[in-house]
Amino acid sequence: MEYELSKGVLFLIFNRPHTTQRVFEAIRQARPPRLYVAADGPRENQEGEAEKVAEVRRIATQVDWPCEVKTLFREKNLGCKVAVSSAISWFFEHEEQGIILEDDCLPHPDFFKFCEELLNYYADDSRVWVITGNNFQDGQVRGDSSYYFSKYNHCWGWASWRRAWEKYEVDISFWPDWKRSTDWRKKVPNSVERKYWKKVFDQVYLGKINTWDYQWTATVWYYGGLTAIPNVNLVSNIGFGADATHTTAVNDLHANLPVFPLGEIRHPKEVIVDVDADRYTFNGYCGSKYMRFLNALFKLLERVIKKFQNLIKRLGKV
Repeated sequence: MEYELSKGVLFLIFNRPHTTQRVFEAIRQARPPRLYVAADGPRENQEGEAEKVAEVRRIATQVDWPCEVKTLFREKNLGCKVAVSSAISWFFEHEEQGIILEDDCLPHPDFFKFCEELLNYYADDSRVWVITGNNFQDGQVRGDSSYYFSKYNHCWGWASWRRAWEKYEVDISFWPDWKRSTDWRKKVPNSVERKYWKKVFDQVYLGKINTWDYQWTATVWYYGGLTAIPNVNLVSNIGFGADATHTTAVNDLHANLPVFPLGEIRHPKEVIVDVDADRYTFNGYCGSKYMRFLNALFKLLERVIKKFQNLIKRLGKV
């Protein structure tokens, strides 16, 4: 039997029936007692989108287990920035804590258990803001526990508390002053990383990026919140492709990462950022195209070397 939740789940959907069906089935196996389904409205200039939106809404509400279902279905398209952020606020108006999944984030069953246990464990710990199902360490285990702490609040399958989300600012009004502060330099000490994120947050502040998640990252960092990251990847983004809003590159390093069981959860002794893990995340997944190229090249060389070593072993046996 799959793990059965006691927490509420927010399911963010839009216009992709195939991915929605797969993620809904994972939620169905977890049998949350409360399911919140939020959907943006169809875009007027997209032929056939209204039909897809209607189909997705039908899929996401076919609940066949004891469950209270609440819906937030927009008639008009608000865009990712407003639709998603307001849906998360709506969710936390009803729930003190809970789990958020988008229609392209396919979780391993252990994801739900991981989120639920940590939601309870850190409920009153103001240092911890986010629990994520994402791990971008390429098999490297950080520490001797089931998870480690990071400043990166990956949001392809995550959980949080009302106490954290209520500080969220979609317009990051604090940014102009904060980027000139010693606190900003202290929290992002690496100059290359600081330059990268300054450019991102500048664009967000000026309204040039129609999204909600960069603002969440800025807010978490501003208040010094930490994210619990499992030592295995628990959620795979299956939505990369031409029909995606942002994740359109099918060969992206993040696309369709495999998921693994987490097993019995062992808590770390200290709540402290793993600096090496965060550096690896930035260099491999967040940083410049040059750094991502080098990272991909190193991975390719590792595979070639392993194949060569295996070949030598086989020849030695002959």
